[in-house]
Amino acid sequence: MADAVSTRPLLDKLGVRPGARVALLGLDEPWFEEVLADRTHAIEHGRPNGAADLVFLAAESMPDLAPLRNLRAAIAPNGAIWVVMTKGRRAMLRDLDVMEAARDAGLVDNKVVSFSDTKTSLRLVIRLADRAAASAKSGS
Repeated sequence: MADAVSTRPLLDKLGVRPGARVALLGLDEPWFEEVLADRTHAIEHGRPNGAADLVFLAAESMPDLAPLRNLRAAIAPNGAIWVVMTKGRRAMLRDLDVMEAARDAGLVDNKVVSFSDTKTSLRLVIRLADRAAASAKSGS
């Protein structure tokens, strides 16, 4: 049986909805920004001002993950941070490294998407229990 290959567009796999507030941190992928601009014009470079729907953080080493703790507060409660990193043997950062840094920042991983031929991406979100507590605290 042949492996199934997804034909869904990358932005759909990454959960980029029309009009989504997106922030790019250290991501030097001009092709991605062009594709992204077809779906949303709310694109910021650097730490987002206000609650972003999605943040794309380029990371190649453990120090690149340091912003995660501060970024947690910069995403919407149902938003996500995508850590984009080199895949394969050339990778200096492992998925387990990202997962550990995510836990330390109060985030959990829940999806992996092939970002390109050379990059992979791991989605980090706020724990459901923490989202519920935040909603109850705000009276929503």
